[in-house]
Amino acid sequence: MKTSTFGIIGMMCASCVGTVEEAIRELPGIEDVSVNLTTERARVVYDPSKVTPERIAKAVEEAGYQVAVSEVTMSIGGMACATCAQAIESSLMDLDGVYSASVNLATERVTVRYNPDSVTLPAIKAAIIDAGYSILESETVDTEMAARERERKRQLALLVFSLALSVPIMLLMLGFDLLGLGTALGLSQQVQNLLLFVMATPVQFIAGYQFYVGTYRALLNRRANMDTLIAIGSSAAYIYSVAVTFLPDVLHLSHHTYFDTSAMIISLILFGKYLEAKAKGRTSEAIRKLVDLQARTARVVRDGVEVEVPVEDVAVGDTFIVRPGEKIATDGMVLEGESAVDESMLTGESVPVDKAPGATVIGGSINRNGALKVRAEKVGKDTALSQIIRLVEDAQASKAPIQRYADSVSAWFVPAVIAIAVAAFAVWYLYLFDALGVDGDRFIFSLIIFISVLVISCPCALGLATPTAIMVGSGKGAENGILVKNGGALETAGKVTTVVFDKTGTLTRGEPEVTDIVTFGASEGELLLMAAAAERGSEHPLGEAIVRRASHEGIAVPEAERFGAVTGKGIRSAVQGREVLIGNRALMESDGIDIGQAEEALESLEKAGKTAMIVSIDGRVAGVIGVADVLKETSVRAVQELRGMGIDVIMLTGDNRRTAAVIAAQTGIENFIAEVLPENKVQEVARLQGEGRIVAMVGDGINDAPALAQADVGIAIGSGTDVAMETGDIVLIRSDLLDVVAAIQLSRRTMTKIRQNLFWALGYNTAGIPIAAGVLFPFFGILLNPIVAAGAMALSSVSVVSNAALLKRYTPEIKREEN
Repeated sequence: MKTSTFGIIGMMCASCVGTVEEAIRELPGIEDVSVNLTTERARVVYDPSKVTPERIAKAVEEAGYQVAVSEVTMSIGGMACATCAQAIESSLMDLDGVYSASVNLATERVTVRYNPDSVTLPAIKAAIIDAGYSILESETVDTEMAARERERKRQLALLVFSLALSVPIMLLMLGFDLLGLGTALGLSQQVQNLLLFVMATPVQFIAGYQFYVGTYRALLNRRANMDTLIAIGSSAAYIYSVAVTFLPDVLHLSHHTYFDTSAMIISLILFGKYLEAKAKGRTSEAIRKLVDLQARTARVVRDGVEVEVPVEDVAVGDTFIVRPGEKIATDGMVLEGESAVDESMLTGESVPVDKAPGATVIGGSINRNGALKVRAEKVGKDTALSQIIRLVEDAQASKAPIQRYADSVSAWFVPAVIAIAVAAFAVWYLYLFDALGVDGDRFIFSLIIFISVLVISCPCALGLATPTAIMVGSGKGAENGILVKNGGALETAGKVTTVVFDKTGTLTRGEPEVTDIVTFGASEGELLLMAAAAERGSEHPLGEAIVRRASHEGIAVPEAERFGAVTGKGIRSAVQGREVLIGNRALMESDGIDIGQAEEALESLEKAGKTAMIVSIDGRVAGVIGVADVLKETSVRAVQELRGMGIDVIMLTGDNRRTAAVIAAQTGIENFIAEVLPENKVQEVARLQGEGRIVAMVGDGINDAPALAQADVGIAIGSGTDVAMETGDIVLIRSDLLDVVAAIQLSRRTMTKIRQNLFWALGYNTAGIPIAAGVLFPFFGILLNPIVAAGAMALSSVSVVSNAALLKRYTPEIKREEN
């Protein structure tokens, strides 16, 4: 299966989301599709052997929407004939995500239209080079950004155009009706209405054209959406007014028109959409900040000369220079120079990090002091910044489980509103108007109610309630080094009742040191030599600690003739022809080795919270090596904070109970599970879930991968900038356990915003529709004006987006205290 993301242009409300999802889902080979109204992106999981990105894009366009594309034009060297042009076009069209490739042999240029979420510019260039041609220069056009900017300007122009006519229409009608302006000017009622008709018609069919197109598209897809409500509501007022203007006597209608209503409905909706777009722009600032971190150029050393090139032309292995104050072009390793580098926007670490030869640097971070010479090690989509951007984009494109509720309501919302509007019209026209003795025209009164019900209803607020909060919440997390992979994790983290910490490398630093060496017969040097030689092939932190100690003592450690790990017990090795075992009691007992003389040393070390490793040589206990792993500075505070939030904290470790009890006591953890083999961590997490707990597992993302996957929320901690390969729903770039607390606090605040938004969206419609239907009229004589209803609708979605945008000001409580 493959995952691709598509930018979608033209979606207005939750019904549009459903239309796009349905259009894609009907294609063969589609595993999953998630469309986000806020980011205007579709994330599609599909079988590339059954469907192509081009076919997916075509399905979206057939549903009546645009798929955003990027475009690049390049000058090509080495072309000689039409066959060369065909070869280049063929190579490019073989790439997933390339929509078209057109080579002009006369100008020796190729223009490629592609989906930037599916294929990168370096991949396109590589395809041309692999085909045997060279690239002389390139010019990239961000068609998606240009298209969205054109759409924004078009909407603003329509709004200005609409208001320029709607406001005078409203003022004229007030003058005609209240001040007798028409009579004073000697204008007949017919002429007054004709003047209003001339002004209202462009608003209806130029400014309101998009609503008719949207309605037509929805009907083609057997749906109804927000456009449908606006089109029907404004058209009802407009058509009635046209009938009054041209056929008043034939149809026996009053001479009063409602051109102000039809025009102002459209103007207010356009105004609301404009405000909503600005508010949505504020919610996506986190992604823009991350994208803006990317360097545009790099100063690459080629043939001993510094050459400034576009950053996408930097290849792995290139050497580039970074001067003070400049952005580091891409991920790499420092070859020469020393400096302090600001990585705060990527890791959340506010203190600049010192860099010297051999240190790794992150593309997008800022060099503060000295000049650096760096070798590029990761470029393009493989860089840490690109991975972080992709993770945040994926999170923002995903749907939280709570969104399913809003989607289910949105699916039937518009048809239900139309039914309510028709029913309200019928009830008032046929019964209530006479029953309540209402003054005036029965038809006009009922028509006003019909229009008000249609235009006050707001499916947009429902559709935006969840994704806007998810977008801001995930972006806020990224600013603090907390990468949430999907909306489900952001929702579930706030519900966690139990946090399970792995011990080594999570609660502790993961860099144990040898603290004690107890010998039985062998000298300390001999014991350390044999143990270090045996552990040289091990990647376990305890083994590495022994090797480091031997190196520190100046012992020349020989190669082991044989090495084998025994899961959960230790290792077996052969050193200088002798059989060496290092491990716990279980390992010794399995080989029938008597450890009686070592028991006192074992108990003493374990009581002190140290890991005691028995060393046997040729079947006899030669000594015990004590190793201790120091707690991280923030472990105790993190445990206290979690318990203060009402969350149970459990430690999971492979250590024996005595050692585990000491570490648990030091951190303030009351419950721990000791002597757990790596493969059994999954069962322990599942057991806790079986007790009805919502479990977050915190581990290193590699050794703890199965347990992280089993947990309701897997939190991979201390990943550094290698975030793409991490298992876990939430990835913490730093090794600071307080970020676990911050992630849960952020989740809780995000869910509070979502609940507020849903409450407002549902409450607004639940209260607004009955009021528009005239429920207050029998008691208070209040009848909602359609213009007021349209204004309320326009502002409802704006309020939801603005409320979500307030999350940008939020800093997790633990971070505020930290700062």
